[in-house]
Amino acid sequence: MEKINYNERMEKEITRFTEKKTLLLHSCCAPCSSSVIARLKDFFAITILYYNPNIEPEAEYLKRKEEQIRFLKEYAPSVNILDVPYENECFQEVSKYLEKEKEGGARCHKCYYLRLERTMKEAVNHHFDYFGTTLTVSPYKNAFVINTIGLQLEEMYNRGKVEKDKIKFLVSDFKKKDGYKKSIELSKEYHLYRQEYCGCLYGKENE
Repeated sequence: MEKINYNERMEKEITRFTEKKTLLLHSCCAPCSSSVIARLKDFFAITILYYNPNIEPEAEYLKRKEEQIRFLKEYAPSVNILDVPYENECFQEVSKYLEKEKEGGARCHKCYYLRLERTMKEAVNHHFDYFGTTLTVSPYKNAFVINTIGLQLEEMYNRGKVEKDKIKFLVSDFKKKDGYKKSIELSKEYHLYRQEYCGCLYGKENE
């Protein structure tokens, strides 16, 4: 199977814009969002969706959320954040019977789908042009899986819709062009809290 260059596909698309588009960007944490916002802010009016019901315990979820809010205020005050409930029970439901899976396996794929589906729904409800995620900035995340899910959601929603009512998924591989390295640099510059595990306790226990 031919390897897809998602970074190239994204660049070809966004550099054709004649005006900024609106983007609802799912963020897993402040550090990962840092270099992604830096990369996209000239092309999109960005709103961050911090929807991460996988993060446990709740105190950890709130700590990361507060750090996300602080980073936006200090680095990109023009970027809004869309607040949604924690909903850890949704993650528990989709991860049932997958507790022993290795990081990056079926449990993670279900988690990606859960978060991207919510992002798409919120983007539709709030009339965004695009929805996307910061997840592909991590060298530990599979960009092919994430982009496949996003494109599937786009296709499912757009089926039968007229053009003006359609939503687009922003394909990406934000680790390209030193994206992950830049996220570390920005994290140091803004003294961001960098967590020691992805989010769920299953992954932490099974490492």
